[in-house]
Formats: sequence, C-alpha cells, structure tokens
Amino acid sequence: SFSNLSANCWSHLHPVNMLNSHNVKLYHSKALTSPYPGSHVERSQVPADKVGWLTEWKDYNPVEYTAKSVLAGPSWADPQINDKGFSPKFNERDGEVERKSLNGTYVVENGRPRNPVGRTGLTGRGLLGRWGPNHAADPVVTRWKRDGSGNKVAHPLTGKNILQFVAIKRRDCGEWAIPGGMVDPGEKISTTLKREFEEEALNSLQKSPEEKAELEKQLQKLFSQEHFVVYRGYVDDPRNTDNAWMETEAVNYHDETGETLDNLPLEAGDDAGMVKWVDISEKLKLYASHSYFIKLVTEKRRAHWSEDPGPECHE
Repeated sequence: SFSNLSANCWSHLHPVNMLNSHNVKLYHSKALTSPYPGSHVERSQVPADKVGWLTEWKDYNPVEYTAKSVLAGPSWADPQINDKGFSPKFNERDGEVERKSLNGTYVVENGRPRNPVGRTGLTGRGLLGRWGPNHAADPVVTRWKRDGSGNKVAHPLTGKNILQFVAIKRRDCGEWAIPGGMVDPGEKISTTLKREFEEEALNSLQKSPEEKAELEKQLQKLFSQEHFVVYRGYVDDPRNTDNAWMETEAVNYHDETGETLDNLPLEAGDDAGMVKWVDISEKLKLYASHSYFIKLVTEKRRAHWSEDPGPECHE
C-alpha cells in the first residue's frame, strides 16, 4: 500500500543544489516526472525557469489528480478541502496530525497548501494522504564491520574503518534502502523510527509478545543513546504535487561496540523482501536520497566512503 511507502523508493535529493536545515538549496527533478506513479496521468510541462512560484506564469494550467485510494478515505488520508467539517490548521499541529513543515512556513492559497519548492505540473494530492507535508522517518542503524576476532576492519586503500548499516530490499522496486516509513498521527518521530525499524528489519508484527518484549529490551539501549540527525526536510519525490509533498527526518543510531546489534535477529517484514547488514561505500547503489544520507553518516563517523580520495582536505 502506498500509505506505508516512505520517502524512499522514488525520492531524490541533490546535495549540490538544495536550502533547508543543512543550508541546502532544493530543486525539483523527480517531482516533475510523468506519468504520475501508479497512474497514466501526465503532468503539465513545467520548464526549469518556471518552477519557482516567484516567477510569474499566468498561463500555468496544472492537471488535477488525487488517487482513488486516497479519495476512498483511509485512516491515513485527509478529506477533500471543501468537504463539510474539514477545516485543517495548516502550518501547525492540527490535533494528532503534524501540519508544520520541517522547512518553515508554507503559503496557503485558496485553502490549499502550496509546495514550498515550486510548481510540479499537478494539483490535488496524487497518492499522498495529507494536504501539505507528509512526514516520513528513516532510521539509519550502523555498526563497525569486524573480523572473526572482533577487530574493526579497515579498507585496504583508504585505511578508514568500514561502517555497516541495516538495509532492506524493498518489495515495490527491488532496491536496497533504509527501512523507513510514514509517521502515524500523534506519533513522535523517535517512535516512528523505532517502530519502522522493528517492523521492517525485525519483522516484529509476526512475533509473539515474549519475543517482542525481548527485541524491545535490546533496541531500547540502541534507540535511547546519543543519535545524529542526518537530514530533516523536504524530499523531491515523484508523488509530490503542488499541494502535497514528502518530508523526512533521517536519524543515525550507531552501536559503537556492536554488542547490542550482534544479537538482533534480522528478519524482513512488512514492505521488505530481504534485510541484511550492508558494507557502506560509494559503490552502494541505494535508491533515492538514501545514498546521500548514508554518505553524511560516514562523514560524521569518519568511516570509509570512497576509494578515490578526491579534493578532501588532509590535515
């Protein structure tokens, strides 16, 4: 179900050219692709110089589209804007639903939120449940790669230690990814991160209460220690529209000694076809913005990333 797809499969961030909490300038590429995912709907063409709302474009005539699965009114979706009794509080916490954007205040025009990055050639919500921001969370769980004797393994060329992360292979597009998902109403981001990791990487939904309690105990150690927020903000995603868009918070939980994670029985659940520890390097073909998140983690942990030293500053 699309309700559960996180920002992953289709999302894309371009580190060179993105402004959010990382002073990164954002742009649209995935959010302009046609046909719209899961449909035959073609977006109206938006030339690169007309994406920004500040550029006047009197003849802009976007296609209106909201998927049937969203209009059917599942628990994860809002009603239509003009429905009786629906008066969303945009740019704030609206009951259980977080309508604040991680990128600051967005414009609301004729009762509809406006995509903060610009035009997409499509109005309505497409496959997204919420008007405005749709929040996801991506837990990056890492440990050092170790040899049989328990020593950290360094990369032969760079001499830097190799980091591993828990990756899932998504059923929907067959790519390796961070095991993330959508934030439930009323849920704290920290809860989403832990829940998604348990459901997708440990198959907690299929476990007995006893097994689940044991997993909880082991994970509590990991998820309660110091963590690093890798990225917070807008995600360029083919599901985005002029009125609805994906945002995510990617957080790194690192097990320095490996003691917590070595005993965790990885088992694919939910949206995942496979799950495993994957060695991190730039050779990894992850989807979407995930490679960028992972690269930021290796910089933070001073782990191996690239065999080509490139223009790094050597102290």
